[in-house]
Amino acid sequence: MKINEITIYLESLAPLYLQEDYDNSGFITGNKSWNVSNVLVCLDCTEEVVDEAIAKSCNLIVAHHPIVFSGLKSIVGKNYIERTIIKAIKNDIAIYAIHTNLDNIKDGVNAVIAKKIGLENTKILRPKKDIIKKLSFYCPVSDAQRLKDLLWEAGAGNIGNYSHCSFSTTGQGTFMGNDDSKPSFGQKNVLHTEKEEKIEMIVPSYLQNKILNTLFSEHPYEEVAYEIHLLDNVNQDIGSGMFGKLKTQMKSHDFLKHLKKVMQTDCIRYTDLNKEHIETVAVCGGSGSFLLDDAKKVKADIFITADFKYHEFFDAENDIIIADIGHYESEQFTKELLCEFLNEKFTKFATHLSSINTNPINYM
Repeated sequence: MKINEITIYLESLAPLYLQEDYDNSGFITGNKSWNVSNVLVCLDCTEEVVDEAIAKSCNLIVAHHPIVFSGLKSIVGKNYIERTIIKAIKNDIAIYAIHTNLDNIKDGVNAVIAKKIGLENTKILRPKKDIIKKLSFYCPVSDAQRLKDLLWEAGAGNIGNYSHCSFSTTGQGTFMGNDDSKPSFGQKNVLHTEKEEKIEMIVPSYLQNKILNTLFSEHPYEEVAYEIHLLDNVNQDIGSGMFGKLKTQMKSHDFLKHLKKVMQTDCIRYTDLNKEHIETVAVCGGSGSFLLDDAKKVKADIFITADFKYHEFFDAENDIIIADIGHYESEQFTKELLCEFLNEKFTKFATHLSSINTNPINYM
């Protein structure tokens, strides 16, 4: 099995298109055409993790955090990033990162946190905009169903929990080809009238090229009449953070004890417990302070995330409780999620969870 087969599968779950602009998910080192020996899954790829991959005969490391975020001007081993890259390259080990694209899917990092805490009826906290388009095209009635089937298969027509979505209207289309035309219907230089369907479908932006290529290659007309428009609609299944409700509300102090236990953290930094009970909970794995206002909008009693700065805690404004559980602690179970994805799909290689704690922060 080729490494590329694994990464294509991971990208079908969390497309690279969904990563944030600052991110660097995808291949960091290695060749996608290499045969896979075994896979090591980790949160952070460090020199010690590469050593672990060597010891376990793994030539692919799947990491949550990219070891390289921005361009390197040299690779001479002057810091841990360069030393890690050098060691991986010398030992023919591919490094692949699946970061904010995994954060932004409904079954990703935040879903793991929500499940650990015990949240129900979860929804995306800040759904993404500018990722949904509407495709409209015209075709002969006789080809309408065939084209819809092919475009649905290519990824068009999915809205929330519903697939195979489309809207059609029937009318009369006219056209007349010139001397250079090759009409599938009618004759050159003769006005032709054809009973047509106008078909409209939702298209994810990252699948636009695939869907249009399918339309162009399968449509019977030499020239396809189509339109595609960016919509302001948000995708409720894609975006940052997550929120939901506890099955049974808990006293605030008891909830913090519960949170500390299930998230296996040694320290929680939190604001005043201005809520007697906790019922609605918002979460964001990693650095999530940018979502505080979103957590307030959904009337969350508490917002659980990491990396809040001192002055940002004041922004709670007694409207919500902020609970900072630590960056590593909030994302530590991502390794298990990735292993679960890989083990469900592949059986031809071993998937190992890294046993190395890469948390750079210690607590007394």
